[in-house]
Amino acid sequence: MSGPATSAPDVAVLLPCYNEAATIGQVVRDFRTALPEARIFVYDNNSTDGTALTAMLAGATVVRERRQGKGHVVRRMFCDIDADIYIMADGDGTYSPADAEELIRTLITERVDMVVGTRRGVHDDAGRNGHAFGNRLFNGLYRLLFGNDFTDILSGYRAFSRRYVKSFPAISGGFEIETEMSVHASRLRLPVTELELDYGRRPIGSQSKLSTFRDGFKILRMFALLMKETRPFAFFACIAGAFLTACILFAVPVVAEYFQTGLVPRMPTWVLSLCLFGLSFISFAGGVILDSVAQGRNELLRLHYLTLPSLLSEQRADPATKEKARKRAAA
Repeated sequence: MSGPATSAPDVAVLLPCYNEAATIGQVVRDFRTALPEARIFVYDNNSTDGTALTAMLAGATVVRERRQGKGHVVRRMFCDIDADIYIMADGDGTYSPADAEELIRTLITERVDMVVGTRRGVHDDAGRNGHAFGNRLFNGLYRLLFGNDFTDILSGYRAFSRRYVKSFPAISGGFEIETEMSVHASRLRLPVTELELDYGRRPIGSQSKLSTFRDGFKILRMFALLMKETRPFAFFACIAGAFLTACILFAVPVVAEYFQTGLVPRMPTWVLSLCLFGLSFISFAGGVILDSVAQGRNELLRLHYLTLPSLLSEQRADPATKEKARKRAAA
């Protein structure tokens, strides 16, 4: 049985970078060796150490993103680059480019939209104790709030389908972008999987840009924001529960005194408890209403996702058909 010729998927390697001159050249060359047909893009985020020149000399296409923060870079990359498969990694050399082929194979054979390269040995380096504790904390919190789809939501080594990239809104500005990527997949019930990979150490002279406390706070804030947007009933029910608990704590002594004496001498406390009860009711009602709104938004996002061609359909098509599909998507 004959059919249209199957063409190899178009692969783009995306490397967000900030002051990674010590490592980015080797990373680009290693990706060129691992994926000789792939296009490699380095997005320089205002580096001052020659990162852009080093990447360019190594053979990458270099683009500058002036807005500081990894989230801004990822949003720009996903907007600019059109491909069938996207590989995103860091430019610090901690992820092995040799694993990229296995990420792509897993993405295709398991028919998923995102493969997360979970980091084997991320907790082994004593210098990463603070990061390791935060990693365990955030992963546990994610499973509690959004489900059990992922065990390493902060990994920066991922493979994406075009469907995922072009349906991802990317509102984050910093390192919390990985959390947003995971929540996007969980809220739309997208097919995803994980692949355990070795996680290396930075070479001497290369410094981590991640601040344990500052970026940890940003990630916690992103958790709260995404819970409010994707699970508003649970979010506002927690607030309503807090108000109701405070209401009961203030009201119980007043009510007990009333049954004993028939008087309400602590009128301000009673009024405060009634106000807290009102706030609890308003929060609960707001959560119910916003939950319906969020459900409608999720349905629209899911329908938009379904309008994009899947990787398998693009693989079955010839190059001319693929180009027409891309133009329709762009329009």
